[in-house]
Amino acid sequence: MEILDINEFLERIQNDKGLLWELLDIFVEDFQQKRTQLHEALQNNDATQVRKLAHALKGSSANISAHQLSGVLLELEKMGKNNTLTGADKLLADMDKKFEALLVRISRLRKELE
Repeated sequence: MEILDINEFLERIQNDKGLLWELLDIFVEDFQQKRTQLHEALQNNDATQVRKLAHALKGSSANISAHQLSGVLLELEKMGKNNTLTGADKLLADMDKKFEALLVRISRLRKELE
């Protein structure tokens, strides 16, 4: 599975390239802010906050068709919901790896769609 299902995403936004870049830029900025908050919530062992942040990020990842990322966030959200954050740091590391891969894909996409 691709880190970003660009065909699905373009279909969802009716092939509007301007909107594509606008939404990706908003996503990246929002993700980075919430990622910091998620890290803090995990450090504070705040399962409720982890659940809320993971839920928000899961939705925005799904909106841009970043399904691998939304899958990891679903797991984090479940952990928060179940009030068990054991192993969440591994998921956070996996999330970061997938986010980095997504950033690489976005920069390649900029060249492809110029």
